[in-house]
Amino acid sequence: MHLVVCAKQIPDPETPPAAFRIDEANNEVIPAQGIPPVLSQFDGMAAEAALRIVEAAGEGKITVISLGQESAQAAIKQVLAMGADEGILLEDEALQGGDSYTTARTLAAAIEHLGDVDAVFCGRQAADWDMGQVGLGIAELLGWPSAIIGKDAKVDDGSMVVERVTGDGFETVSMPMPAVVTISNEIGDPRYPKLQQIMQAARKTVTRLSADELGLDPSTVGDAGARLKLERLFIPVVEGEVELMEGETAEEQAQALAAALREAKIL
Repeated sequence: MHLVVCAKQIPDPETPPAAFRIDEANNEVIPAQGIPPVLSQFDGMAAEAALRIVEAAGEGKITVISLGQESAQAAIKQVLAMGADEGILLEDEALQGGDSYTTARTLAAAIEHLGDVDAVFCGRQAADWDMGQVGLGIAELLGWPSAIIGKDAKVDDGSMVVERVTGDGFETVSMPMPAVVTISNEIGDPRYPKLQQIMQAARKTVTRLSADELGLDPSTVGDAGARLKLERLFIPVVEGEVELMEGETAEEQAQALAAALREAKIL
């Protein structure tokens, strides 16, 4: 059994807001100095789901794939430290700057390149843009069945059985493999690698693939092939006004506040 985990590197969500900078001319986020990017939290949960399936089966291989630049190796290495077997970095200038569609197209091509994949696991959404479209896009492009927002997944007699989170509870779906599953935070926290596993992952080689090696026309991927165009990226200006309630006592200040709220038609 061969499972694929799609992993994305994102700016650390714990970064203080004051540390963010935007290059408005190029619609790009300037990386915060001294704060390295991290693996998207939902992708860590997707890796956990794949690892549980392999552990339950007693056999299997997990390949982690990331689309990004050189720094994305850190996200791959983290999943390798968790227990994945091999890593692939889709690193090519032609692949950068795309949208959900071109990301899905590139990842689908990489999965086809592997050739023997039984299931693909993605996070329910990337924790930076929160689009939640790539997993379904991969399934559509590959022509595979899919289940989204899963809290648990297992393989039963050649079928992928997924317990999904719905608006009013849960539902269980079964689908033939190969299949695509997106995993939600309800699955629980992903395992934390031990020091020995981290050291072993550091020695593992990450294979690099370009657009040409994937058989992709550069005009159909990355920024050139994007169907969603970002008009403007900016940090909103948040302003507020403060009015102090006058009065010599707390009671007088409360009366002044009530009068102000009535005048504003809030009360």
